[in-house]
Amino acid sequence: MFRRLQDRPDLVWLDSAGAVGPLGRYSYLCVDPFSVLELRDGVLRQDGAAVPADPFDLLAASLRQWHRAPASGPVPFMGGAAGLLGYGLARYLERLPCRHHEDPALPALWLGLFDLLLGFDRQQERCWLISTGDPECRPEARVLRAAARAAALEALLQRPPQPEAAVPSLQWRPELLPDAYEAMVGQGIESIRAGDVFQVNLTMRHVAARPGGLDPACLHLALRRQNPASFAAYIGWSASRALCSASPERFLRLGAGGEIESRPIKGTCRRHPDAAADARAASALQASVKDRAENLMIVDLMRNDLSRVAEIGSVRVPQLAVLESVATLHHLVSSVTAKLRPDADAVALLRASFPAGSVTGAPKIRAMEIIDALEAGARGPYCGAVVWLGFDGAMDSSVVIRTLLVTGREVIAQAGGGIVADSVPQAEYREMLAKVSPLLRVFPSKAGSV
Repeated sequence: MFRRLQDRPDLVWLDSAGAVGPLGRYSYLCVDPFSVLELRDGVLRQDGAAVPADPFDLLAASLRQWHRAPASGPVPFMGGAAGLLGYGLARYLERLPCRHHEDPALPALWLGLFDLLLGFDRQQERCWLISTGDPECRPEARVLRAAARAAALEALLQRPPQPEAAVPSLQWRPELLPDAYEAMVGQGIESIRAGDVFQVNLTMRHVAARPGGLDPACLHLALRRQNPASFAAYIGWSASRALCSASPERFLRLGAGGEIESRPIKGTCRRHPDAAADARAASALQASVKDRAENLMIVDLMRNDLSRVAEIGSVRVPQLAVLESVATLHHLVSSVTAKLRPDADAVALLRASFPAGSVTGAPKIRAMEIIDALEAGARGPYCGAVVWLGFDGAMDSSVVIRTLLVTGREVIAQAGGGIVADSVPQAEYREMLAKVSPLLRVFPSKAGSV
């Protein structure tokens, strides 16, 4: 179905490509939004018109305008907003420095308001075509629009699928050479030892010129074959701009009844084709004092963030630093849960928690200041969130990691890791390579490529 719809602009595929289970049960293909909110190059727009507003306020107002009471449905997301919150949105929440210029080709925020989508229940192996009739308000008009939109989508699905083109080779250019990356990590360690922070997450980019013939939709299909992930996502704004993510990390989930869950990842090592070596690597990660401490710091940060909007006494940690494995990496994953206060909503939860502590450090604001001072470029969408927000108040979201960004000129891959007092710069460089290498390997290598 994706291959039949991939040429539609503003297409969002929330792609549970990992194992079928509680974290990877539902997928959604969201088509033809009836309204678009976008923050790009410093200008916030709604349907192309500039809006002098805070982006979170505009999102909250849009959700209120189309709010409806929670109702049982075949899938959790039955229409609403879906798209991207870029890392740079943190500057609308806190007074932060901005040393790097954001790429004007990539949005800091992009959310479509969707009345038309396909919902997939992978456990039951069923697909639902959902057409809500928004933005019509009168019941008769809503029914007519819903029927017409459903019929139009059914017609699109009768087309033959687009052929899947081969992914071309690239020549990657690292933003920092090994010595420079290790020096950056060393500066992060100095900030920790000086008492500025307990942990700071530092990253770098690999960049390649975009070759002719690169189809972002085909790139996402190649990425999901190599790195299937429970929180994968594809956002295709146009033929020239797209986000292809194989994220394994849930940022925030909010149930219609106010149940909150965050699943921070901290502690990572690469997997091995040899079963014995792979088991040893997993055991070493589980036993690592450094990695467990790194995870615990972020759990404490998330507990603090959630407590800002949670009912008193409701914050819990039902899972702490448990080993979870994906196609190419082992991770330590925790779960932090809470109950949302009755006077708060999904946007309030985002305001309290964005960006994810697992990609900033602790304390969060000071860590983000150090990130701005030390990293070589703006993060853009990377380390933000891919999110759906239902008109019924529910939400789910992923952290934008393990992601390829495609612009008209470039392809960008980025990775890094959490730095703590006993980090070793050379080991942090190897961890960064372990995370970014599966992204680079999606492309056939060129002679001389990194």
